[in-house]
Amino acid sequence: MKLHNSIAALTVLFLVLQQLSIFPPIIADLNSDRQALLEFATAVPHARKLNWNAAVPVCSSWFGITCDLNGTRVIAIHLPGVGLSGNIPDNSIQKLDALQILSLRSNYLSGNLPSTITSIPSLQYLYLQSNNFSGALPASLSPELSVLDLSYNSFTGDIPLTLQNLTRLTVLHLEKNSISGAIPSLKLTRLKALNLSYNNLNGSIPYLLHKFPNSSFIGNSLLCGLPLKPCSSSPPSPSPSSAISPNSPVTAPQRRKHASEKKLSSGSITAITIGGCAVMLLLLAVIIVCCLKRIDDKEGGSGLSKERNKKASEKPKEFGSGVQESEKNKLFFFEGCSYNFDLEDLLRASAEVLGKGSFGSTYKAVLEDGTMVVVKRLKEVAASKKEFEQQMEIVGKLGQNHPNVVPVRAYYYSKDEKLLVFDYMPAGSLFMNLHGNRSERGSTALDWNSRLKIALGTAKGIAHIHSGGGGGGGKCTIIHGNIKSSNVLLTQDLESCVSDVGLAPMVNFPTTTIPRIIGYRAPEVIETRKYSHKSDVYSFGVLLLEMLTGKAPLQHSGHHDDVVDLPRWVRSVVREEWTAEVFDVELLKYQNVEEEMVQMLQIALACVAKNPDMRPKMDEIVRMIEEIQQPELKNRSSSGTETESNVQTP
Repeated sequence: MKLHNSIAALTVLFLVLQQLSIFPPIIADLNSDRQALLEFATAVPHARKLNWNAAVPVCSSWFGITCDLNGTRVIAIHLPGVGLSGNIPDNSIQKLDALQILSLRSNYLSGNLPSTITSIPSLQYLYLQSNNFSGALPASLSPELSVLDLSYNSFTGDIPLTLQNLTRLTVLHLEKNSISGAIPSLKLTRLKALNLSYNNLNGSIPYLLHKFPNSSFIGNSLLCGLPLKPCSSSPPSPSPSSAISPNSPVTAPQRRKHASEKKLSSGSITAITIGGCAVMLLLLAVIIVCCLKRIDDKEGGSGLSKERNKKASEKPKEFGSGVQESEKNKLFFFEGCSYNFDLEDLLRASAEVLGKGSFGSTYKAVLEDGTMVVVKRLKEVAASKKEFEQQMEIVGKLGQNHPNVVPVRAYYYSKDEKLLVFDYMPAGSLFMNLHGNRSERGSTALDWNSRLKIALGTAKGIAHIHSGGGGGGGKCTIIHGNIKSSNVLLTQDLESCVSDVGLAPMVNFPTTTIPRIIGYRAPEVIETRKYSHKSDVYSFGVLLLEMLTGKAPLQHSGHHDDVVDLPRWVRSVVREEWTAEVFDVELLKYQNVEEEMVQMLQIALACVAKNPDMRPKMDEIVRMIEEIQQPELKNRSSSGTETESNVQTP
């Protein structure tokens, strides 16, 4: 009995010691993963800053890194579109022997792809498309691979036969490379998606791959067999007209018979000639149609018929409809942005139209991982690429430095498409909160304190824009040019943020859009179409009147086609000393706020003065609104001649 107890105790002790001896290697493995990633980041240049720092936890803080549930090993790297360039160094990522997912797509990586990466034993998903890799495809591959995407690179040589060993493979993309040779007979029972198009492959397509569509193989001119054209190896059979060859023996009767057959009437000869011409024209037409269809397949690469393309062109354009394949890794992220996606992810996202404004259409995009962003698809952009990028640099800095300006997170520029990416704000715009259907949204009307808070935040945002981000020194010429309630977005705490900053200089307003946006436009802008800080002040004044009255910027007077703008309507009511009639009935429910509303009305009317020189500056407006919100500030201020000189009692 004692012997059994001793054995049991020794067994328990052995297991405890074993556990203790196992623990240090786990820590060492995580440390090894950290060191390997740091070596990779040091050796590979990247345009987008990574927050990889040895002083912070890898699993919870490092951008694009995912660990296992225990936080002991790195199992995934997601770095699409971060501007990685150059070769992948040896002994970096290759050391991550627990890695399951590696996504370095849409970057500028070049050189040979190390087989030590593709053969990581645990690797299941490898996304390296849209880079500049060259050389032969690696023959050493992880048997666990389920997805292998090496498309849109410059790989050469044959397709490795070792692909046959990937029994778990479900997706294989090798399109848009320079791969040559024959396609091996791949008996991969789990393979669901295959694309070998636009390479230099030759020979016949293996029978096991006939189930895949034409689009999987097009663009390989020397490739044949289903689903492409049949392979032809036998010589063509002789035509019936040549059944009697010159070398075949012909008897005298036969010669006489043929001679008599040649004696045809002129009508028969004419009919034969016309018939022959018709056949030739028909054959020529068939050849032209085939050639055009082949050119269309090569250029389009989408497999869509002309009729389907016509129908697609009749639909409203989604964002990204003008994006070219070669441009799909050109999404530029601003410094400090934490989003982990590229343009390809964005174009695959489900999109919902939020609105269509004078600068373009706005969409809410939901990416595959659940990330929600707002995408603005600009129209009528007159700026060149260099001008656009310079303006975006200014806009990017403005948004990063102030809580009341919506920051631009990323942008995309091509000849046919210009996109901006913003954070999604679920509380919506000021316009929707003032005029939207509240029963559908389940919300209540904005109270006076909320409107006062929104007005102050908006004023601060515009003042920040006018100051050029704080460093303008009064000489900066940054103008918003499109201030309206739909461009004031709200956070859940009703903090207001000004959007569409800095777009006006790059956009040509079509003449047809002027009537729709005239309600916010200063008189001098309507006449000259020249914007200034004072025209922004006018637009802000209209926005204040909109918040005070609850009415849209343009009002119908009741007469046919007679439209009255909001400032004129307010002036007419105040002139008749019916000031209380101006305010939104929702605001009249609150006690002891009428004096504050009258003060705000005075500020608004000063902003919409017809003479631009009579309008206050935005920093003055901020101080005046702060005095309404916090009356004690008014007592601290000086005589107030500067801030109140332009404000007259209506």
